[in-house]
Amino acid sequence: MFSHVLLNPAFCENNMQRIEIPSSPNPVGSGARALGMGGAFIAIADDATAASWNPGGLIWLDQLEISVVGAAFHRIEDNSFRIYPDADGNQTVSQFNLNYLSAAFPFSFKDFNMVVSLNYQHLYDFTRKWDFSLKESGEEWYHQDVDYRSEGGLSAIGFAYCVQINKRISLGLTFNIWDDGISKNEWEQNTYQWGQGTDGKDKFVEEIRTFDKYTFSGYNFNFGLLWKRVNDSNLTIGAVIKTPFEADMEHEHSFHDISQYYELPSMFDQVSSDSFNENATLDMPLSYGIGFSYRFSDHFTASLDIYRTEWGDFVLTDSNGRETSPVSGKVITESDIDPTHQVRIGGEYLGFEASGYVFPVCFGAFYDPAPAEGSPDDFFGISIGSGITDGKRFTFDVAYQYRFGNDVGGSILKDWKFSQDVSEHTVYSSFIMYFK
Repeated sequence: MFSHVLLNPAFCENNMQRIEIPSSPNPVGSGARALGMGGAFIAIADDATAASWNPGGLIWLDQLEISVVGAAFHRIEDNSFRIYPDADGNQTVSQFNLNYLSAAFPFSFKDFNMVVSLNYQHLYDFTRKWDFSLKESGEEWYHQDVDYRSEGGLSAIGFAYCVQINKRISLGLTFNIWDDGISKNEWEQNTYQWGQGTDGKDKFVEEIRTFDKYTFSGYNFNFGLLWKRVNDSNLTIGAVIKTPFEADMEHEHSFHDISQYYELPSMFDQVSSDSFNENATLDMPLSYGIGFSYRFSDHFTASLDIYRTEWGDFVLTDSNGRETSPVSGKVITESDIDPTHQVRIGGEYLGFEASGYVFPVCFGAFYDPAPAEGSPDDFFGISIGSGITDGKRFTFDVAYQYRFGNDVGGSILKDWKFSQDVSEHTVYSSFIMYFK
């Protein structure tokens, strides 16, 4: 029997539950221009995507804007199982999604400039596909094929508001609604296993199907501040806080196992199944960051963001009140999850002009660690982008981002001495239309 073999990567040793986010788990904003600058956008945030980065920057919109952002990624996971080297190898997945959609409207009220916006943002992606085989020989031997599929994601509908306090300082907030009825907030994991082997006496063939579905709902706020031209300099400072919140999570699980035993001259079948539905809560962590941008000239601006997420406060509470870390699957009192600190730098050059159009070029680099037991997994990345705008009617931007991590993912299957090298290629495209 395969009781010691993988049933679902979302479950680790001793049936302790985990939530694995294959994409970057850190809450970042959207937009090809911003991500082309390495995501160093807290102190830039001067277009409609500001609601996702720093809502305090929305005030710098001077006309109605409608924006849409699409993203396509290709991820390669080079897996190493060590204990089961036959399962080693590359696993790939590709996906396209609507990353962001917004409408922003600036207006004045009692001598105060204000902006309101309605936004949709796709933040977390659970897409993963693994196909591999497991083999073991000796008196007890087996051969097993495993097909694992995960799909779905988490998105938020945001209502943003920004007010200008004085000529240089503005404050903003975004109210985010995470609800499976408004935007699809769910993910599914399916595992199919087929294998054959012997326990040293009887031969058997076994087929296992496991299904898990999760739905997610809750709400939180983004608070932002933007201070332009600090002390009459070319320095801008931005700050953002993304509040923690308790999300309601529904979990649907089913398990079906069919085994055929061959004990010559007789043969018999064994069938086992299990299913349940439970309600749980998921405490999402606090995130906050500070950004700096400096305008060296009318053509060139550089930016730096530093961001912290309190992953130690990421807690899953099941229907029995048991609290575990979704990162490690361990009971929360035994888990050791440190906060992560993102560092992002970027630049934008506006020097290319022709026939009334500007062709900006942006670039960036970032450190984007993922939470893990003991210490975060190190992920790094670079990005580059460009576009075209006339500053009056439209802006179109395209950006490419490469994110990678080596010898990461050990928390997924710790007893298997698992690790992986991850390479992710993402292309973002943004279109903004302006209306007077």
